[in-house]
Order: sequence, then C-alpha cells, then structure tokens
Amino acid sequence: MTFSLTSLFNSQTKWLEAKQNNILSAASVITSASMLSAMAGLIVKRVLNFYYYDSAEKALDTFWLAFQIPDLMFQLIVIGALSAAFIPIFTEYKKKNSEKAFFMSSIMMNILLLVFIVIAIFVYIFAKQITILRTGSEISPEQINIIVNLTRIMLWSQFFFAISNFMTGILQSFQRFIIPAIAPLFYNFGILIGVFLFSHSLGIYAAGLGVLIGAFLHMSIQLPLVFKLGFKYNFSLNIKYPGIKKFFKIMPPRVISIGSGELRKIMLGFFTTSVGMGSYTLILYALTLIAIPIRFFGVPIGQASLPFLSEEAEEKDKQKFKNLVLQSLHQISFLTLPSSILLLILRIPVVRLVFGTKQFPWEDTILLGKLVAIIAISVVAQALVHLLSRAFYALKDTKTPLMISLVDLSLYLSLASYFVFISRQGLYGLALATTITAFVELILLLVFLNRKIKGFVSRALWVPQIKIISASFFMAIFLYLPYKIFDELIFDTSRTVELIGLTLTTSTIGLLVYIYFALLFDIWELKIFTGLISKFGPWKKTLSETQEILVESSTDNPDTI
Repeated sequence: MTFSLTSLFNSQTKWLEAKQNNILSAASVITSASMLSAMAGLIVKRVLNFYYYDSAEKALDTFWLAFQIPDLMFQLIVIGALSAAFIPIFTEYKKKNSEKAFFMSSIMMNILLLVFIVIAIFVYIFAKQITILRTGSEISPEQINIIVNLTRIMLWSQFFFAISNFMTGILQSFQRFIIPAIAPLFYNFGILIGVFLFSHSLGIYAAGLGVLIGAFLHMSIQLPLVFKLGFKYNFSLNIKYPGIKKFFKIMPPRVISIGSGELRKIMLGFFTTSVGMGSYTLILYALTLIAIPIRFFGVPIGQASLPFLSEEAEEKDKQKFKNLVLQSLHQISFLTLPSSILLLILRIPVVRLVFGTKQFPWEDTILLGKLVAIIAISVVAQALVHLLSRAFYALKDTKTPLMISLVDLSLYLSLASYFVFISRQGLYGLALATTITAFVELILLLVFLNRKIKGFVSRALWVPQIKIISASFFMAIFLYLPYKIFDELIFDTSRTVELIGLTLTTSTIGLLVYIYFALLFDIWELKIFTGLISKFGPWKKTLSETQEILVESSTDNPDTI
C-alpha cells in the first residue's frame, strides 16, 4: 500500500472545509475560533505591553494611533462593500450560476483594490499632515514622526487584508465558516513573529512589520479553499456588469455608515491625545475587554445570520425573517448579559490577568478597571446592534442604519467634547459617552425595524429579554458577595495563581446561579444551547451536520488586533 502524505493531510483537514447549514452551527464555529483569536490578541497586547508600554516616548500609544488611518481605509473601501453589498449580491448570483458569481466578485475586487492603491499612495505621501490634523495638544513632534513611519508601514498590510476579506466573503456565502474564523489566529501569530524577531533592532517598528506579516498570513490561509470551491480570478474592470451596478447602488450608504464609526475612532484618538499620551492605549484596552463578549457572541451570530437572513428576506411573507431576528437577539442577550456582569464585578482581576506585567503600573490597573466598569453596562446594546444592522442589510436597506449611525456619531462627538473640554472628565467621560450612545443606537434600530417589520417590537421581544435581565440581576448579587469574601479572606491576590483561582471560583458561582435562574424562569435559550453543547462530542461531525434550527424558539422568532 502506497503511503500518501497528501491524502493523509486531506483526510485530517477535511473538516476545515465543512459546510455549516444553520445560524447556530455557523455561529458556533465562528465563536470557537473567535475565542482562540481573542486569546491570541490578548497575548499580543500583553507582549506589546511587556516590550513597549513603559517606554519614555509612549511607543505603544504611537503604534495604536498609527493603526487608525490604514484601518480606516480598509473599513471604508473593503468592509463597507462586503458587509452590505457583496454577500447578498454574491449569494443571489450563486443560486443561479456560480461561475457568474465568481466573475462578478473578481470585478468588485479589482475595482476596490484599484481605489485602495490610489488612496494608499496619497496617504503615504501626506501621512505627516494627516497625523498632525487628527491628534491633540499633548503629543510631541517625535511621537508624530513615529506615527507617520508606522502608518506608512502598515498601509500595505491592508492590501493583503483587502484580498483576504473578499475570500472571507466568498467562503461565508458558501457557508464555509471555519477557515475564515481561524485566519485571525495567523494574523496575531504574524505580529508576534515581528515583535520577537525584530524588537531589539527595530523597536516599535517591529510591531508594524509584524502587522504586515500577519496580514499576509491571514490572506494565505484562505486562498486554497476559495480556489477549490471554483473561484477563478479575472482581470476585468467591467463596471457595467449587472451585479456591479447593483453593488454601487447599495454600497454608498453602508460606506458612509461605516465612515461615521471610523470617524468616531479617529476622534477618540484626538480626544485622548488632548487628555495626555498613554490615554489612548488605556481606553483601547478597556474597549478590547468589552469587545470580548461582543466578539464571542454578538458578532458571530450576527455574522453567521446574514446569509440566512438574506435568503429569508427574499420571501414575501416576512414572518420567518422576523422570527429569525428575534431568536438571534435573545440568544445574543442570553450570552452577552452574564458576560457583562462578570466584567463589571471582576474587572480588577481580569485587568491584572490580561494586561498585568511589571511594566503596567497599579494606578493604571485601577483606572482601566473603572473604564471597563462604565463601558461594560453597554455590552448587550453593542452586541445587539451588530445583528439589527445586518437585518437591515439583508432587507437591502442600508439607508436606515446610515441615518442612525450619523445620529449616533453626532451624539457621541457632542458628549465626548463636553466631557473632555468642558467638564474635564477625561477618560471617564469618554467611557460614559460610549455607553450612552450604544443604548441610543439600539433603541433607534429597534424603533425603525418595527416600522419595517410590523409587530417586531412586541411581547415576543420583551418577555424573553425581561427573563434574561432578571436572571442576570440575581447572578450579579450572588457573584459580588463571594467575590468580596474570597478576595479579603481566602485568596492572596498578589500571587497570579491565587488571582486565577479567585476569578475562576467566583465566575463559576455566578454562572451556576445564572443557569439556576434561567431554569427557574424557563428561559428557552438555555435549552437551545445545552442541546447544542450536548451534540459536541463528535465535534467535527457536529459542525457540518447539526440540525439545531433557530426557528424552533418558544416565541416563534470583531480587531484587528
């Protein structure tokens, strides 16, 4: 018998190509890989802390600030197209003819890459002027020069990301979620390569080089499966192709909508550099911790739901579409609300475990913990926004989310300006502005979706949500008491092992209480997830064959770095 290394590799990796047939199985894949990716991202931040946090020139702040403009370009040019236009149109074409769908995707990619290159050249030339315009009074000329150089390095990483995310869109349209979900692991690995190999010789620039390496790896891991599914690259720039016309018609509102969010990030850089250097890293770390439950639960369910919602949106009867959105909302709340409680109460242990190095001072730990507490209140709102926005996109309505995002941006800028420049609340004010605007955006999305889908905001929405909130309230009470007792009487939290023990012990108590009250209140989502977990014995088979369907509810309903 002839031994074939290729056949062995193919047999062992076949599960990577498995198709996910419903939202929960797809979301479970994205969530599992997202957990690994988030852990890798946190490791990256801890490594960056170790090498750069306590540097005299606040090198870590310059790195994160330099990342803003390349990321802005990527979000506007690529993500705007993919999230609102590409997947719905590609899915529609794929149903009729895969070859035409691939041809259309090549045209889209060529056009956007061409636009990206032209803008990148402009940004490369005028990087210094752009940096001066977007930073506050507390930044030095030396720090500006570092930001400029890092911006120019990381510009080209976004070129690889642009290609890679088109591959992600294609794979998700074919309901292949595993490979796109693990690609961020390779991205974070690339950053670590850059830091470990070149930090002593290049300083903070090693992190910028790592971003470039990571983006290339992010792209490379997805290409083989895309080509295996039948993708054939074409150099065409035929802007008159029917799908391209549709693409340009529905894309602009989404691009403007994303632009409002990106402008908010840019202004956050301006506000923090007006407070003081080092502030941007702290607020970014707070947002990173808050993003974990959103990334684990809100984004995966929202992301996995888009292809399914796009199909249901084509039907004249929107009842199934409404049910699908409602169930996904409840599932997100069921998972993210207890997560926000854990972050709120265990904020100091979490900050110390994630970011605590010898270079991370205790006073910064306390400050970061307070920022986390303020923003943690809005975790559920931020997570639900991801799904509700995609519901509008599935309905091919990009204008409503656009208008809401512009209102949200105006409110945030007004509040942030007041808190920073008038009331002098500094980072606390920025955190509060984030929380307030998250709830306003959620309320507006619910109101307008109810107008579009009659009866959406009804008993089917409120009753399950009230049950989940009630269970979380009791969880908070029974989590806080043992945490305070164990912290003062049992665990010596100056030692890492005991700090981990405190966090795990109290978290377990809190989650058990949450599950108890979920059973007591007959929260249907608990049955859905326990049923799904029980099928995860032969997990490779489960990912491709699970029959857990969202419409069976009782109510008939991500970092880059």
